[in-house]
Amino acid sequence: MTAPATPRLRDMRWWDIDPVLELERDLFPEDAWSRGMFWSELAHSRGPEATRRYVVAEDTGGRLVGYAGLAASGDLGDVQTIAVARTLQGSGLGARLLTELLRAATTFECAEVMLECRVDNLRAQKLYERFGFAPIGFRRGYYQPGNVDALVMRLTDPSSSVQGTEING
Repeated sequence: MTAPATPRLRDMRWWDIDPVLELERDLFPEDAWSRGMFWSELAHSRGPEATRRYVVAEDTGGRLVGYAGLAASGDLGDVQTIAVARTLQGSGLGARLLTELLRAATTFECAEVMLECRVDNLRAQKLYERFGFAPIGFRRGYYQPGNVDALVMRLTDPSSSVQGTEING
């Protein structure tokens, strides 16, 4: 049996919004982003004044299996979202997506990158810690429903954390 082909990373475009929403609703049914939220983020991701970077991962059949986004403001980056299809969780795709966001943070000249993570999402926390993110606080009741707290994490000097994957396409 051969290993499945590695998903290809590329820039997210407007035509990806519908498949992204499908994945978003599957993974985050209680607090999924809306179509308008993705449109708004993509509107700020192109051109010389871009402040966002969004990427998608697609399998060899062209099916969307992950996505991620970063917002930059001044010298601060913020991971807006990272999502990996359930069938590929634990495959390293989340690390590849995060690497691409940290490359973007470096390009945007961010001195630090922040993110929020559910306190009960230990797999994600371990991924972020591997990249050098450290917990700095909590946002009480951040995730709804259920009032689940968010762990706030920060990475200083994202350029030192970027690992060796390349976006293709």
